[in-house]
Amino acid sequence: MGNLYYPTGGLPPQTHLTTERAIVTEAYTVIPKGVLTDIVTSLLPGFTNTRSWIIARPISGFATTFSQLIVEVGAGGGAPKAEFESGVEGVIFVVKGTLNLTLKGEKHVMEEGGYAYLAAGDEWGVDNSSDDIATFHWIRKAYDRLEGYQATSFVTNEKDVEGTAMPDTDGVWKTQRFVPSDDLAHDMQVNIVTFQPGGVIPFPETHVMEHGLYVLEGKAMYLLNKDWVEVEAGDYMWLRAFCPQACYASGPGQFRYLLYKDQNRQIKLTGAPLPG
Repeated sequence: MGNLYYPTGGLPPQTHLTTERAIVTEAYTVIPKGVLTDIVTSLLPGFTNTRSWIIARPISGFATTFSQLIVEVGAGGGAPKAEFESGVEGVIFVVKGTLNLTLKGEKHVMEEGGYAYLAAGDEWGVDNSSDDIATFHWIRKAYDRLEGYQATSFVTNEKDVEGTAMPDTDGVWKTQRFVPSDDLAHDMQVNIVTFQPGGVIPFPETHVMEHGLYVLEGKAMYLLNKDWVEVEAGDYMWLRAFCPQACYASGPGQFRYLLYKDQNRQIKLTGAPLPG
């Protein structure tokens, strides 16, 4: 069994307290792992023996740039064609089992930690040829094209991507970046951020990027707007633009999360194309 958390569904007994840690505000939402039960799953068109937890979608007045799903594919399940919107890019990240990705006719076997960037317009599908479930995150965004640039699909694994220490942190705060931050072909990043126990974001980040943060390992205290919220592996934090945020990794092990953010584009005010 790996270290990355994945939901297993189920349903609490009738004796279970209804009190949970779920929070919805105008600035952020926290979806704790305990609410990812069987009855909140969705089926996906084109997929067989598959269910999903949709944990983020564009909402007017909140976060609007992306959607995020946790997808569980049973034995023999999957979809020969997964993405039906030609202008939508995606990232998939495997947290459980083995997933076969067929990308532009080429097959890739993705194990835990497997990561793929799927460029808008590239046809791809997934299947599970094992006897166990395979679970992956699927982040989708309408690709914001920039003249002279074009993002291309690629497949890798997080174990092959070295973390970069943040300045003046002695390595207690590192980020695994799957594409360079200054690559203008990419209008989003999906990274893995790791804090060692005691590591902190020492100021409230307040910025234009929207975020989706899924906790892969460990626990921490997270500042969301004005509130300190305790989160653990399996919890999801969804932040609108300019929501102040900071964190303190409370241990005893490392604290890791999968992070989405939009980036590298001018703010469009008229709909006119931007120069390359």
